[in-house]
Amino acid sequence: MARVSTDALPEPTTESTRRVREALTAAGFTADGLLDLLGAPAYAALARGETVPALRATRAGGPLATLTRLFLLQQAVPYRSARAVLPVDAVLADRWLERVPDPAAAEGTEEAVRATVDVRPYSGPEGQDWWVVSDSGCAVGGAGGAGGPGENVVLGVGGASTTLVGIMVPTPVGRALDLGTGSGIQALHAGRFATQVTATDLNPRALRFARLTLALSGAAEPELREGSLFEPVAGEEPYGLIVSNPPFVISPGARLTYRDGGMAGDDMCRHLVEQAARQLAPGGHCQLLANWEHQEGADWRDRVRSWVPPGCDAWIVQREVQDVTQYAELWLRDAGDHREGAAAYAERYDAWLDEFAARGTKAVGFGWITLRRTDAESPSVRAEEWPHPVEQPLGEVIRTYFERQDFLRRTDDAALLEYRFLLADEVVQEQVGAPGAEDPEYVVLRQNRGMRRATTVDTVGAGFAGVCDGTLTAGRILDAIGQLLGEDPAELRARTPESIRLLVEQGFLIPVLD
Repeated sequence: MARVSTDALPEPTTESTRRVREALTAAGFTADGLLDLLGAPAYAALARGETVPALRATRAGGPLATLTRLFLLQQAVPYRSARAVLPVDAVLADRWLERVPDPAAAEGTEEAVRATVDVRPYSGPEGQDWWVVSDSGCAVGGAGGAGGPGENVVLGVGGASTTLVGIMVPTPVGRALDLGTGSGIQALHAGRFATQVTATDLNPRALRFARLTLALSGAAEPELREGSLFEPVAGEEPYGLIVSNPPFVISPGARLTYRDGGMAGDDMCRHLVEQAARQLAPGGHCQLLANWEHQEGADWRDRVRSWVPPGCDAWIVQREVQDVTQYAELWLRDAGDHREGAAAYAERYDAWLDEFAARGTKAVGFGWITLRRTDAESPSVRAEEWPHPVEQPLGEVIRTYFERQDFLRRTDDAALLEYRFLLADEVVQEQVGAPGAEDPEYVVLRQNRGMRRATTVDTVGAGFAGVCDGTLTAGRILDAIGQLLGEDPAELRARTPESIRLLVEQGFLIPVLD
């Protein structure tokens, strides 16, 4: 079972943190250095929570291997090995390390040290060398039923956190809020765009870890607030960016602070969405990961769309759906309940299924929600299922999606035909039909970037998109197509704007805004 940090977390000074950061950098304890040391298979195994390949790769020793064993693999190393790579006495005084017997030496002959926390090298989007600090045993592989502080465990980098990082809108803002900061990953990224970052968490241990992550990574320290949801910032100046990887798991009870919201069903996520508008500055974005219930007799799209408050555009994307048995099994294993004996496991499994049955829940969806504060009379609220591969990061794709919504709202059909358009980068055309047929049954436009969408178009739509190079207006292109195909240009002008709007909304066509 993983060993979770005690409450005696590191308390470094600014100067000692700088010295530790310099030592980590000098030894190559970075994301790139770790990949070089371990090799791709062992590096990938770490992401799956498997440490044996990495342990084998670090047997030979050396500064980088020592740091990897200490801070990532949670192994005790001889004091002399740690002293060769770290300012070890200062690090012990600051409680990054603790003294323990050396299990590899004869009893009493040599002292060893062990890390009190996990420190994971993490590469920023512009190649920055960052380090994420989390509870021991939680830098790779999740909590896994770790002991120690139990419900107050603080995790490191995981799939959910990197997903949220990938969709973060890269717009410069004055103020950003990381709601439920955990180990501080989102605050670290938000600092790239915001002048001031506020990070909140219900768990005071999480705020301590977030401070360590940002300090060790050389980032500006955010304003840290303890409290639930928006309570710590209620009534304050609104934010240009809000990001949250909240405790969205739909579970009976609230056993684990880092994942269980403590509200019935998906009320935690609903509450976050409903309350976000009052905290957003005009044009500001709120982005969060969420779970939502699929209930008997209801369309999940209608349920989640109903959460969106007035004054906000929204783009809701469902990435995955699990039936209630798959969902319960996933999170029971996440908590380590499968290790506690068959009877206890069955009892908890039953409790989850009882909860879902009482609420009429047949499945649970996972995805992301982006809100944007708008003064539009009729905000755009789109909910869609998109389980297909996408190209991360998607932040710029999301930002321009809302810009296109603004364009479509203010542009009627007549005005639309007076605009020039560009075909987006790396869009390809596929023709589908029987081999040898004179004409295809249908034509597909496919994106190789961003959301990687595909859409079916007719001959006119394919011809139109193919000549959109920004030189001719849409109306003039349709007139030329009409002449070429022997169709009435006026009829084409009347029926085609709907198709153009769809291609713009989905990002196949980009309006040229002079």
